[in-house]
Amino acid sequence: TSFSNLCRDFVRHQPIKADQNFKISVRPLHYLSLVQVISKESIVDVFGRVLKSPVLIEGCNPDTIEIHCEKVFVVSAALPTLPLQIEDAMRPDDDETFSLQFQTLSRVNQDTRLDNRCIDLRTPVNQAIYRVEAGVVKFFMEYLTNAGFVNIHTPKMISAASEGGANVFKVSYFSGSAYLAQSPQLYKQMAIAADFERVFTIGSVFRAEDSNTHRHLTEFVGLDIEMAFKNHYHEVVDLIADMFVHVFKGLQREYQTEIQTICQQYHSEPFEFLQPTLRLQYRDAIRMLQDAGWEIGELDDLNTPAEKFLGKLIKEKYHTDFYILDKFPLDIRAFYTMPHPTEKGYSNSYDFFMRGEEIMSGAQRIHDPVLLSERATHHKVGKFSFLPYYS
Repeated sequence: TSFSNLCRDFVRHQPIKADQNFKISVRPLHYLSLVQVISKESIVDVFGRVLKSPVLIEGCNPDTIEIHCEKVFVVSAALPTLPLQIEDAMRPDDDETFSLQFQTLSRVNQDTRLDNRCIDLRTPVNQAIYRVEAGVVKFFMEYLTNAGFVNIHTPKMISAASEGGANVFKVSYFSGSAYLAQSPQLYKQMAIAADFERVFTIGSVFRAEDSNTHRHLTEFVGLDIEMAFKNHYHEVVDLIADMFVHVFKGLQREYQTEIQTICQQYHSEPFEFLQPTLRLQYRDAIRMLQDAGWEIGELDDLNTPAEKFLGKLIKEKYHTDFYILDKFPLDIRAFYTMPHPTEKGYSNSYDFFMRGEEIMSGAQRIHDPVLLSERATHHKVGKFSFLPYYS
């Protein structure tokens, strides 16, 4: 009897070659000699019967199915020695949860992974990550489309740097210069001014930032929305909260296998969220930090350590990894943020957090040109930089 491992479409099967009653014959012996010389990660065509396995098959997904092979054809043979082995690349990175079954595997460095990305992407965890990412986009679009949003596509090269030109890439554009889009914000607001009322866009965003943390990326895919509201900006906050819950439930319902695969390599506690989503005012979050001994002023901005610590406090008190902070101090938000009408020093703005990290920021925009100009002056935004936004 011969055992090997096949993978296709994120599913790994164990094929078995044996004649009936396990009698050795010329054909099985020929098959055995062929299988033994096929190098790992070769592309093969397998013909046989798919049957339920009498025992659970370790290392395969699903672990209850096997293929009784009748024919095997090598379509494209891999090199005998690869720069990295899939099994090694599946080794958990967290040494605290490192189990005995992985101790014989080598650790694959990041440069080796990136230099051989096609092989690295074959690992079950990378396959799972990209499928979960696709699921997030699917549920994001599904919810917003059903809510009457229009999917728009915005330029990625713009004529003027937004918000003073900070953190943008300048590129040569024929006889002049252009900038890689830092945000689709201006175009979203143009759509609202053109009476689209509800729009979203998915696309690359470019930031000329040093990679100081895992959240500082020069390029990433942004999921942006813009919508008009009738009476209060909380209409937008409520819709976004419901959208996230729709995404979370969709992932739990349709991507459990992928999530479990990711957690096997990157240990993570089960994700918790509430319905309705927990919403705290900024001043109450600051008070939680102060009561826990964190030194921070009432109108101070949250730095990364403070965000993480706050996430821990909220998890302990409310048992949720997902929450909203509302009514941020006005001076720590962008110049176009609407001041709160009754609470001086605060604004109609909000952030969404997952496990102590901001994942989304939003605010009611100032629609009054006079007030907008005053706020731009207060934030020392130059006239030239302000003009594209104002116009």
